[in-house]
Amino acid sequence: MKPPPFDYFAADCIEAAIQALADAGGDGKIIAGGQSLMPMLNFRLLRPSILIDINRIPDLAYVRDDGDEIRIGPLTRHRILETSDLIAKQFPVLHEAMGYVAHLAIRNRGTIGGSLSHADPAAELPMMSLLLDARLEVQSNAGRRTIEARDFFLGALTTALEDGDMLVEVRLPKLREETGWAFEEVARRSGDFALASVAVIMDSDGDWVSDIRIGMMGVGETPMRATEAENILTGQRYSEAAVAATVDAIRAAVEPNTDLHASADYRRHLVGILAQQALAKAWDRSRRASR
Repeated sequence: MKPPPFDYFAADCIEAAIQALADAGGDGKIIAGGQSLMPMLNFRLLRPSILIDINRIPDLAYVRDDGDEIRIGPLTRHRILETSDLIAKQFPVLHEAMGYVAHLAIRNRGTIGGSLSHADPAAELPMMSLLLDARLEVQSNAGRRTIEARDFFLGALTTALEDGDMLVEVRLPKLREETGWAFEEVARRSGDFALASVAVIMDSDGDWVSDIRIGMMGVGETPMRATEAENILTGQRYSEAAVAATVDAIRAAVEPNTDLHASADYRRHLVGILAQQALAKAWDRSRRASR
């Protein structure tokens, strides 16, 4: 299929892109990598009056160390995140997850800004932004504001971005060097969207879990944080019973859909298995790193 007709504008700065969005009155779309947008246009699921190309805007693709946080530009390609030494050092869980994103050709073109703005509930980067407490910098003609990742994803393919908004930077607070981590995902084939996925980052103090975050995807209308499960394990001695209670809370928190790939019951069972595996790996890495 071919996309519906649209006008095209190549922006050379953020301000020009934002003005073009405003002029479109809610009927414009930003195109960067186009890995999600173009299929939706081809299937005529979207009919924007204009596409605003931001690929010519300088200095929007970067991964920078800024003291207590890492700053990432919205045009940063998935492949850059996957191969960045800085990401591998500061966020090994993100480094691991990037290898599961679609296929190499898509990772070479897809961007972090596009993935977060598209907000597919079975995509890795939205879940990673929740897990890592990302702060998303958004700009419009009204100015610049920060949206916490936990407030950004409102539903399947729906975010807190308003008409005229452009995501201009992602900021990730650094983790402790001793933080344990794990990423587990099951898909029908390599590169497919996940049937379910769980990511964990964990800090330990002796035999106790001092802090933990648990992210999930593919099991709801948005990426999710298992906050009740986190509360069960935080401040507790790591044990088989504590892990079992945490896994039960995770299964109780999800509301997966049934589709042609898997039933809701299967996804709920699967997310528990993945959580159990991820918790064990994150705990082991945390203990080894703190010795």
